[in-house]
Amino acid sequence: MFLTAKWNKEVRVAGLLSFSLLLSGCSTISDWFADDEELEIRKLNPIEAKFNPNLVWEQEIGDGVEEYFSRLRPAYDNKMVFVAERQGEVAALNPQSGKVIWKNNFAKFKDEGMLDSLSRLWSSGESAKIAGLTAADKMLFIGTEDGAVIALNQDDGVVVWQATVAGEVLAAPAIGEGILVVNTGAGVLFGLDAQTGEQLWRSESDVPPLTLRGISAPTAGNGGAIIGTPTGKLQVNILDSGVVAWETAITTPAGATELERIVDIDASPLLYGGIVYSIAYNGTLAAVELRSGRIIWKREYASYRNLTMSGNQLFVVDNNSHIYALDRRNGVELWSQSGLKRRSVTEAEPIGDYIVVGDKWGFLHWLEQESGKIVARYSLGGDDEDESVFVSPLKVEDYIIAVTRDGTVAAITSK
Repeated sequence: MFLTAKWNKEVRVAGLLSFSLLLSGCSTISDWFADDEELEIRKLNPIEAKFNPNLVWEQEIGDGVEEYFSRLRPAYDNKMVFVAERQGEVAALNPQSGKVIWKNNFAKFKDEGMLDSLSRLWSSGESAKIAGLTAADKMLFIGTEDGAVIALNQDDGVVVWQATVAGEVLAAPAIGEGILVVNTGAGVLFGLDAQTGEQLWRSESDVPPLTLRGISAPTAGNGGAIIGTPTGKLQVNILDSGVVAWETAITTPAGATELERIVDIDASPLLYGGIVYSIAYNGTLAAVELRSGRIIWKREYASYRNLTMSGNQLFVVDNNSHIYALDRRNGVELWSQSGLKRRSVTEAEPIGDYIVVGDKWGFLHWLEQESGKIVARYSLGGDDEDESVFVSPLKVEDYIIAVTRDGTVAAITSK
């Protein structure tokens, strides 16, 4: 339950207060443990602010994702914001007020009558390991690291169906033409009936001995299911049958060790106007023709974060948190911004004339799309890694919805 999780969090915070008094000579507990290099990274240069972002509302969603790897980003559909924590809480929120419309909990408790009730009161149960949310067609689809795929009714959070797939689901599913596409860490792509959960097809691909802890979220469109693979390929499966239409090597392994040869494409393919944009961890960004798999252009950028787009601008956040804008038509670099380097910046979310990114220490930054200049900043966390903005903010109406690693969900406006 929300209240239980929040109470547990407050108890932990209270337990730290007495310890923090011993560190009163430091600005924060995290400062006390930081080395000189980290302190230098955390130092933000002053900006000339064009506006002051304002907090509209704030809500708690359990304990968030804590220290675990996660891309558990909120979803928006049917005038509701859907949020989840890794442990198992899922909720629908009113985007205007943050009010909870409904909530459900998929954490696992032992069924022992009264003991079960007590365990729910005093613990949060065994983690459901929720890893991805997708909202579409009046349903909310959930994927877990245990291979569970769950469909909920958006209106009330009631389970419509539940299925199990082979492998960890580490990224949000995709939906197209009534088919839910689920990618797994085992290298198996599944097509499920979105209304019933029935498995319609499966497609297997190779997985190298060493890969990143993550997978490409699929993209569904134009009759195809598009994914990036751990072998550095862009792959398209025919949506209604699962048959591989084509696969194209975006990058190839190089180096003497397995670590040097990592070529994962963990970013979700970006589809626009019959062109697929894809980026690999080891340093290749490519524009590929969807119909044929022909590479239109390639550039040297390395990232595991999703690409985003606004108009003719393609936004890239690389492995060192440098931010770039490219012309999507030819890959020509328009500007770069290195002022947030090594701050574990999220992918960029376009909103109006700006893009917004979050960082490891709970800050949100607004950059001009035209120039890349940082023009506004908002501190959502407490300058602590537990309060980092770990996935990209989500544009909802005129707001930005951001979540922190410890489970704070906030709506922020630039007006």
